[in-house]
Formats: sequence, structure tokens, C-alpha cells
Amino acid sequence: MAKRPQLTGRAAILAVVVCAIAMSLAYPVREYVAQRRAIAELEAEKAKEQEEQRVLAERRRQLEDPNYIKREARRRLHYCGAGEKCYMVADSKPKQTQAGARQQAAITPPWYQTLWESVEAADTGKGVKASAGATAEEKKDDGKP
Repeated sequence: MAKRPQLTGRAAILAVVVCAIAMSLAYPVREYVAQRRAIAELEAEKAKEQEEQRVLAERRRQLEDPNYIKREARRRLHYCGAGEKCYMVADSKPKQTQAGARQQAAITPPWYQTLWESVEAADTGKGVKASAGATAEEKKDDGKP
């Protein structure tokens, strides 16, 4: 008995037909997947918009309530109604950040004062000659009085 070839003419034609079917279905399947993805994105956007609309409707209901408006006017604007006595307590202590900024400003002299002092030091010869690679410690210990 003669050996049959592993790839017959019928098998080759079948392979070509299967490849042609796969190639003809590839584009529509890709478009289907892309459309499903777009639909999912639009549904998520729709849900987000509906939630925002619900929040805005709730806010509108609050703003239509006169008691809410009065409460917010008192809280935000320190509003007092007719015949009411309102008191406001002022904080007598300055904030820490302001005190820290004042101390920092008192310690650092203005730039023009520093400039003038350096000019005077250079004029009297008491200034320190700065070299390119010298550090602050080397400048102090260079042997000059």
C-alpha cells in the first residue's frame, strides 16, 4: 500500500476556505467589540449624568426650603433676624503663622542693607575674598582677622 501524502488537495482547499471565512469575519467581529465598548462607555456616562442630575435636584429642593436658607444665612453670613441679638467673639490671640512670619522678617535684614554692608566691608578691607571652590568653613578659617 502506498503512503498517502499528509496534505491532500482536499485538505488544502479546506484550509484555504477556513482562512477565507476567518478573514471575512475578523473585521465585523472587531467592529462588534468596538461598538460594545462604546455602548458600555456611554452607559457609564449616562449613569454619571443621572447621578449628577439627582444631586442637583436634591440641592434645588434644599434651596427652596426657607428654613434651610435662614440657617445658611446665619452660618455663612452671620445674619441676624429682626429682633435678635447676635454676638461675635473675636479671637484675641494672633495666629501662629503670622507670629512666625514676623519673627522671620525681624531676623533677616533687607537686601539693600546686606548689600551696603558688603560694600563698606570691601572699602575698609575687612571683607573676605571668596574663591570659587571655597566653602563657608574655609572662608572663616583663611587666617584673616
